[in-house]
Amino acid sequence: MLAVLADLVLLILIMTCLITDLRERKIYNKVVFPAVAAGIVLNTAQLGLPGLRTSIAGFITGILIFLVPFALGGLGAGDVKLLGAVGALKGPLFAVYAALAAALIGGVLALLVLLWQCKLLSTLKRLGMAMFILLRGGGGSMAQLLLERTPYSSLIPYGLPIFLGTIAAYLYSFC
Repeated sequence: MLAVLADLVLLILIMTCLITDLRERKIYNKVVFPAVAAGIVLNTAQLGLPGLRTSIAGFITGILIFLVPFALGGLGAGDVKLLGAVGALKGPLFAVYAALAAALIGGVLALLVLLWQCKLLSTLKRLGMAMFILLRGGGGSMAQLLLERTPYSSLIPYGLPIFLGTIAAYLYSFC
């Protein structure tokens, strides 16, 4: 029964965050942190100390997976905390699966948006030039300028790939 409740909290969490991210480009702490607490309480109530460890490990795993993309400016803090909440509810392995699926889905969506906006070729040129400069071993500031995310920062709200990635991970867990 508690596992079903955790699944329900997960569904409410990702649906709510999807809606607010699509509408307002925000994922709210007042939604994410209660879900983290629910994950810790429900897993502890169901499994005792191992459940507590699983929730905490899931939360930390979710945060760590998205920490580098966040530090590089590719994700918002809400996206990082959302994956942490998913991990707190379902555990560290689930957080890894959800993050991998979200990354794949996010990449496909970004490509589709770039194609739709006729920016794919210019984006690939910028990335190619930046990689050339970085691999050549010089011009770090020039490469950083070429990798500036400002032109691409509004491509897609990442709540959508996280939502779809979490659903994919959930469905995969039944296979």
